[in-house]
Amino acid sequence: MLDLLSHPVTILIIGITIVLVGILVLKLHAFLALILAAITVATMTPRSALETYAQEQLHPAAKKTSDGTVEEVPAKWTEGQAKKFIGSPAPQRVAQGFGETCGKIGILIAMAAIIGKCLLDSGAADRIVRTALRVVGEKRAGLAFMGSGFLLSIPVFFDTVFYLMIPLAKAMRLRTGKNYLLFILAIVAGGAMAHSLVPPTPGPLIVADMLDVSFLDMMIGGIIVGLFASMAGYLFAKWLNRRMEIPLRDAPDASIAELTAQASRSDDELPSFWISVLPILLPVLLIAAATATKTFLDGNQSPPGWLVSLKPTIMTLGDKNMALILAAVIAMLTLIKQRPDRKKLAASVQHALTGGGIIILITSAGGGFGAAIRQSGIAEQIAMLQEGVQPLMILPIAFLITTLIRTAQGSATVAMITAGSVLAPLALQGDLPFHSVYLALAIGCGSKPIAWMADSGFWVICKMSGMTEQEALKTVTPNSIVMGLTGLAATLILATLFPLAG
Repeated sequence: MLDLLSHPVTILIIGITIVLVGILVLKLHAFLALILAAITVATMTPRSALETYAQEQLHPAAKKTSDGTVEEVPAKWTEGQAKKFIGSPAPQRVAQGFGETCGKIGILIAMAAIIGKCLLDSGAADRIVRTALRVVGEKRAGLAFMGSGFLLSIPVFFDTVFYLMIPLAKAMRLRTGKNYLLFILAIVAGGAMAHSLVPPTPGPLIVADMLDVSFLDMMIGGIIVGLFASMAGYLFAKWLNRRMEIPLRDAPDASIAELTAQASRSDDELPSFWISVLPILLPVLLIAAATATKTFLDGNQSPPGWLVSLKPTIMTLGDKNMALILAAVIAMLTLIKQRPDRKKLAASVQHALTGGGIIILITSAGGGFGAAIRQSGIAEQIAMLQEGVQPLMILPIAFLITTLIRTAQGSATVAMITAGSVLAPLALQGDLPFHSVYLALAIGCGSKPIAWMADSGFWVICKMSGMTEQEALKTVTPNSIVMGLTGLAATLILATLFPLAG
């Protein structure tokens, strides 16, 4: 009986059960449910599993690079650190995992929150939407809403993006007298996929960290797969829009008046398009420049001297934390220029950090949970998934695990963190026949189905758009399934054609 209780699979099942019961039955905050699950898992983990885990950290590891070569990764711990870890109590091990995760993602999420809030308050987000509508024209307004939702959901949380854009969708419905359902689902199609696939939003950010996927790889892969999935959601929305009519109804919400007032501002009151989009594009450009510089210098025997001398500066500016900090500074300067009241800037930053702090706590708790699961000895059990299974089947398995957790408890971010914790050993062992970014993308796509009453975003869409629950179940729910499955299909195709691993 004791052997059964200390088995890694039993420990894993108990940990996931605590997360689900804590959120669904006890109505605990996700942070508390994850911390409670992490401490339980760490307490149940036998000393033998801790010793095995510590031994793995004492030896250099072999890791496959994107070009198929194998490089040696130095040992992570010394003998003293290993002994200290084995003898440490469960809460201390969870706290260590919590702290390591917070150190990696804390600044990124805080800066992303500031960028998002400043984009909203300065009118920059509104400018991006209006420019998109102007470029594609009124007939393709749905496409503009999808593209704008996708772009804005990279630094801004999905719920906030929907709050911002739904008044614009209502105004467009009043102007055209039709296509309200198309506008609603187009916003969802763009915003929901970026929320689960493109960092620095928390879900893809923490999964990329768990699977040792670089920020840039996750961003590029997330954009490619996300656009395929969003377009499928948009096409499904167009098909459904021809068969259903959603009337424009009052949606009593305190923030509607403020957001409607923002949407009715003249173009002269808004920042320019390029200034508006700069906080979103700048981090991508800086990180890409640093990656390209490092790759070029590492593969060139006689690089140009000027580039060698500039390398420290490029690498500093291209560090993901620095890139997001610079983007946040630009977003704050834009807000000051549009609204030269420093008290309002301070209030916007305070509001952003309050919301961002909660997300940091949740993701860091997920990091502690993930560390406890990995230390329980689950790696060997997860490795058995590959025995007798086609290599690509790992991606549908990851998708299904995430979908089950998402459907059960509602939160896409919690589902991604939990699934990432379970599946991380597959990526970290370096035995996948494809780049681990595809595993991260499969997890992200799996967090889309099935949107229903357990999901807070489902209720935001219902209440803000004026849809009834039945209407949302007939429209938003199947749309989430279509996008998730399309994203999985795109991931499978890319992993087959471009495995990016030897």
